[in-house]
Amino acid sequence: MRIVIAGGHGQIALRLERLLAARGDEVAGLIRKAEQAEDLRQAGAKPVVLDLESASVDEVAERLRGADAAVFAAGAGPGSGVARKDTVDKAAAVLFADAAVKAGVRRFVIVSSMGADPGHQGDEIFDVYLRAKGDADAYVRGLDALDWTILRPGQLTDDAGTGLVRLEARTGRGPIPRDDVAAVLAELVDTPATAGLTLELISGSAPVSVAVKSVAGN
Repeated sequence: MRIVIAGGHGQIALRLERLLAARGDEVAGLIRKAEQAEDLRQAGAKPVVLDLESASVDEVAERLRGADAAVFAAGAGPGSGVARKDTVDKAAAVLFADAAVKAGVRRFVIVSSMGADPGHQGDEIFDVYLRAKGDADAYVRGLDALDWTILRPGQLTDDAGTGLVRLEARTGRGPIPRDDVAAVLAELVDTPATAGLTLELISGSAPVSVAVKSVAGN
């Protein structure tokens, strides 16, 4: 498969790139800064410098053309302010989805957040973030031209992955290593039967492949 990842230098994306490259997929990661390129090459991915906050739909679609799947794993990051929650977590996700439609890439996986909701109340930066992610998810759900899956991980940790997860429409809150999020994403990309599902993810007792097959059968 050829897979294009938005937010290619992110902590989850770099892990995902390693997994996909190791299984023989062709991976391209969109990055904002040229100095991030070497990290992607070491992960086995082709770096593509393209800023989703300033790119046009046509420019992004050109990078997506010919791909079998697109993964949105970009994020403004915990140190960013309110404005970038809108320009990255919402607007860049919408742009990437529109570009996938234009490029004819049906398989689309988006990394969201547990609690994402367009109607979430509150004025703190994290509240704004949850609304932005909720708006992006809602937009993607409305695109009939995409076979989308929305993944909402719980509290992200840098603990070593266990390969054991709980993946359901509703899991309740809990931690999840970034290693295991990447492993689930790699499996989801390859499982189009999960299209149309919004899934929460925390650590659990099911091996990743079993967890994904289980929700794909529902």
